[in-house]
Amino acid sequence: MSRLEAKKPSLCKGEPLTSETVRTTLSVLKRIVTSCYGPSGRLKQLHNGFGGYVCTTSQSSALLSHLLVTHPILKILTTSVQNHVSSFSDCGLFTAILCCNLIENVQRLGLTPTTVIRLNKHLLSLCISYLKSETCGCRIPVDFSSTQILLCLVRSILTSKPACMLTRKETEHVSALILRAFLLTIPENAEGHIILGKSLIVPLKDQRVIDSTVLPGILIEMSEVQLMRLLPIKKSTALKVALFCTTLSGDISDTGEGTVVVSYGVSLENAVLDQLLNLGRQLVSDHVDLVLCQKVIHPSLKQFLNMHRVIAVDRIGVTLMEPLTKMTGTQPIGSLGSISPNSYGSVKDVCTAKFGSKHFFHLIPNEATICSLLLCNRNDTAWDELKTHNDPKSILKDDECTQTELQLIAEAFCSALESVVGSLEHDGGEILTDMKYGHLWSVQADSPCVANWPDLLSHCGCGLYNSQEELSWSFLRSTRHPFVPQTCLPLEAVGSASNLTLDCLTAKLSGLQVAVETANLILDLSYVIEDKN
Repeated sequence: MSRLEAKKPSLCKGEPLTSETVRTTLSVLKRIVTSCYGPSGRLKQLHNGFGGYVCTTSQSSALLSHLLVTHPILKILTTSVQNHVSSFSDCGLFTAILCCNLIENVQRLGLTPTTVIRLNKHLLSLCISYLKSETCGCRIPVDFSSTQILLCLVRSILTSKPACMLTRKETEHVSALILRAFLLTIPENAEGHIILGKSLIVPLKDQRVIDSTVLPGILIEMSEVQLMRLLPIKKSTALKVALFCTTLSGDISDTGEGTVVVSYGVSLENAVLDQLLNLGRQLVSDHVDLVLCQKVIHPSLKQFLNMHRVIAVDRIGVTLMEPLTKMTGTQPIGSLGSISPNSYGSVKDVCTAKFGSKHFFHLIPNEATICSLLLCNRNDTAWDELKTHNDPKSILKDDECTQTELQLIAEAFCSALESVVGSLEHDGGEILTDMKYGHLWSVQADSPCVANWPDLLSHCGCGLYNSQEELSWSFLRSTRHPFVPQTCLPLEAVGSASNLTLDCLTAKLSGLQVAVETANLILDLSYVIEDKN
């Protein structure tokens, strides 16, 4: 008998942010994510000391999932960022950097957490109110009659991920495909509230990127032998579809704790097979053309359906069930009993397809709101990087804080935001802001301190404005007079710009909110209790 040890008491640590270990680890995490940020962000290679898979990336989702984080405070931060990225697929690094900056800046002030949190919330509401207003200088209108701005947004995301290893031609090709896949999910005859369809990513590794394509409908991967066994269907009308979410293998269901009483001479296997064949007869009498099953179909049922020129495809998996339901209009059938006519759906046509070494059974929809995006890349690392891309009131009047406290917190908040902007420069250069639009301009490291800026600058960071306009500049974080940035150019002028670097405003707003709320949560922690057993 093994020796029993008494339980160890839980370890309670007060004021966790005062720990030098926590501060150092937070600083290291900040340096890691900061070095990856922006269009010229640097790559990171992550692997454990015992060997195994090596991850090369600069994006937050892969970075944070491969980092081993043990301290509860850092777990809160990384989990918040990962939850944001799982919803918006963008702005994860921005969220992490801003959260770290806010925590570091506020710690130097020595104010009570209650005051800091309340003022942070107020400043956040002011930022969100401005960013959502029509006077915001950061917003660019999107004209859905032209794809130019949307294409710039997709291109910006791809070019910020160097581990994708895409050439300029490949970037343009994949950007156009991703945009087309998105447009295919928009219903053609939608009225009122629009419900988007779904785009499925089909991996094709060890293939040329330029071979990537997008197809309406759903591709079901299967072997060449299986495809050869499927009978061609020639029909001028839509094909009737039945979709099963239960097994049609003939296995006897698990009886759990109970018992099954079987009469003498009765074969359970034959009884179940008879039930399956009865089901097949109903499918044939209902003029079903295509039977899809999430799990396994019994060979005898397959043969029966094949004899009656009904295509049967099994083992499609749980991932495709929701898209198949949406595309075909079927109601998944979960029993072997009588089937309601309302359970059936339809597809426009079916065919076979081959891409690289893979073979597919292609379901062509009646309305193309479901599509399959076949993404090719040279190796596993480049493909893994590619697939993840593709949306208040004054406090001073309440006499709950002083003017000095508000000024200190506002300066810390603004400094945190400016530090995020400063993280875009990775080559030792300087960042300027113009005093008209408030846009970012980058200067090379070897530029003279006093210079004729129009001669050194070409375009702002997003590419919308050029230096030949009558502008004045100042260094980031330098002392300057407050000014209200002018709104962006009108829609017609924006549409003429061909190579803009853009972010999704919805994702940015969420990242800003998550960063501030997570920082407030961490700043409010007084104790960390750990179970050492």
